[in-house]
Amino acid sequence: MKVAAIVIGAGHAGLAMSRCLSERSIDHVVIERGEIANSWRTERWDSLRLLTPNWQRRLPGCTYEGDDPHGFATMPEVIAFVERYARLIAPPVETHTRVTSVRRAEAGYFVATTRGDWQCRTVVLATGACNIACVPRLAEAVPAAIRTLTPMRYRHPGELEHGGVLVVGAAATGIQLASEIHRSGRPVTLAVGEHIRAPRTYRGRDIQWWMDAAGVLDQRYDEVDDIGRARRVPSLQLVGSPEHATIDLNALREIGVQLAGRLVGLSGGKAWFSGSLRNQCALSDLKLGRLLDAFDRWATDRGLDAELAAPHRFAPTVVDEKPPLSRDLAPRNIRTIIWASGYRPDLSWLEVPVLDRKGRIRHDGGIVDAPGMYLMGMPFLRRRKSALIDGAAADARDLSDHLASYLAG
Repeated sequence: MKVAAIVIGAGHAGLAMSRCLSERSIDHVVIERGEIANSWRTERWDSLRLLTPNWQRRLPGCTYEGDDPHGFATMPEVIAFVERYARLIAPPVETHTRVTSVRRAEAGYFVATTRGDWQCRTVVLATGACNIACVPRLAEAVPAAIRTLTPMRYRHPGELEHGGVLVVGAAATGIQLASEIHRSGRPVTLAVGEHIRAPRTYRGRDIQWWMDAAGVLDQRYDEVDDIGRARRVPSLQLVGSPEHATIDLNALREIGVQLAGRLVGLSGGKAWFSGSLRNQCALSDLKLGRLLDAFDRWATDRGLDAELAAPHRFAPTVVDEKPPLSRDLAPRNIRTIIWASGYRPDLSWLEVPVLDRKGRIRHDGGIVDAPGMYLMGMPFLRRRKSALIDGAAADARDLSDHLASYLAG
């Protein structure tokens, strides 16, 4: 079977690209390993909500139409939104079709799947950035008696053994799981490395309102000094909740979560932590202050101060005088470890030589280092918001423009 373009992945990014290709009358097919919005259906924990407000659910030709624009969608609501979008745009989707290989062909690419093979001139990789949970190598030393999980397998605290839980990683996922699990009655230790502190609201507006209005989310990949570093920055410490709650390290400490430094080893029946907790927290507090300073300047320059609450600053992160450097791997202390240490894409089927030595795709703003190949849905792909639902529209328009020009020769 032959088409001009194949989009791999029918999540929000792949569907946004499909809409833009259809607008340009480009013959294409979308290949999806499961159902539409498969990752939202199968790889998220029960209580998860989007970290962005409902008004940011914007895709090409579709916006949020509910009565709670400032609320945060549950996973069933996200799935329903993506399904509704698919019905609206009627993409040419082949569901329950797994790609087994993508390789170069004389006139473009050969895409092998579990339900037949395709030939195309262009390929869009829209399978997402969160296909595989990153588990550090030191996990190999976890004793057999300790249960380990990733956020992709965790569903709710009730499935955990009673006893202590170690959550490794303090970005958005780690702080949410630490809070939920500790409130279930299981003592939690949170191993904290690099993190980005952020309040849910500032001066009466959601932090995402500030990021959107002040242009932070629209910052382009070619406007930053070190885009490689920017793409590796952890996600903001945010949680979407009906209460619009801020969950940062101070909030976790107040409910009894034990904060420790970065996990550096497992040996002698113990988990070992670095002594960097205080420095990591101080650096995160400093970055938060700079961000709020930028928001204040932006508001003043536009004469908005009278419409907003007064500027203020948040208390520094409180760190124990002597943070723990180790914890016993025993039921009372640690009986379960959850690796909230990030994600990476699954590109095991990609047989085109476009990966660097660390396994990352070489690309320039989503234009892959292979003729006619494109990338969607990755952190800071073309804009700071690229990995958000709200970022797919602009990226899809840009990249579909380039793809159309490529097809035109």
